[in-house]
Formats: sequence, structure tokens, C-alpha cells
Amino acid sequence: MQTTSMLGPILAQVLLTIGVYVLLGRRKFAAVKAGEVDRNATALDNRAWPEAVVKVSNNLANQFEAPVLFYVLCFALMALGQGSGIALALAWLFVLSRCAHAWVHVSSNYVPHRFRLFGFGLLLLLAMTVLAVWHWLGWP
Repeated sequence: MQTTSMLGPILAQVLLTIGVYVLLGRRKFAAVKAGEVDRNATALDNRAWPEAVVKVSNNLANQFEAPVLFYVLCFALMALGQGSGIALALAWLFVLSRCAHAWVHVSSNYVPHRFRLFGFGLLLLLAMTVLAVWHWLGWP
């Protein structure tokens, strides 16, 4: 496989983020249409939105935290010629963990499940970091 195979999980993570943007727009539109919000209050305070909107908004913020490290690691691994095999498997597992995390976050928001999924994603990022450092140092 070519190192460009890493573009699959990268694009999947981007699509997840776009999907969360779309869901946020839909939930905000529905809340406004249902008369559940004070537009002046929501312009200044995200907490003024109904819980269903806040869940998605908080998840959207999460898409710009750990996933930023994921993007950097993917491109670093690609630059090192390691965009397939173990690196590719780790990348796909990370994206799947983020999809599951997003699902829990925007639905039940059950923190113990969310925390486990977040922790699993961080372990995957750690493994990707170790792999990148390993190859950067030129070890076999």
C-alpha cells in the first residue's frame, strides 16, 4: 500500500467533523423553530441553548482537540513513508473511536462510556506517536 492510504482515515475524520457541523445546524434550527431559545441570550452564551444543542456544540469543540494531533501524526507518518500497515490500522481505529465518541456525546452523553472511548483514542494517538518517533529515529 502507498502512504497515501492514510488519506482515507484523514478524510473520514474530516467528514465526521462536517457531519457534526450539520447536526449542530439542524438542532439549532429545530430549537429556534420550536421557540425554545432566546436569540439574544444564545448569541452570547452557548449554555442558553437547549441541552440537545449544547451536546453537539461541545462535541464539535472536541473535534478540534485530539483530532488535531491525529492529523499531524498522519502527515508525519506519511512523510516518513509509514502510511500503511500498523499506522493505517491505528489511524482507522482512531477514527472509529472518534465516531463512537461523537455518537455517545450527542446522544446519551453517558460520561463513563465517553471517557473510555476518549481514553482509547488517546492510547491510539500515543501508539501512533511512538511509531512515528521509532521510524524518525531510523530504527528497524
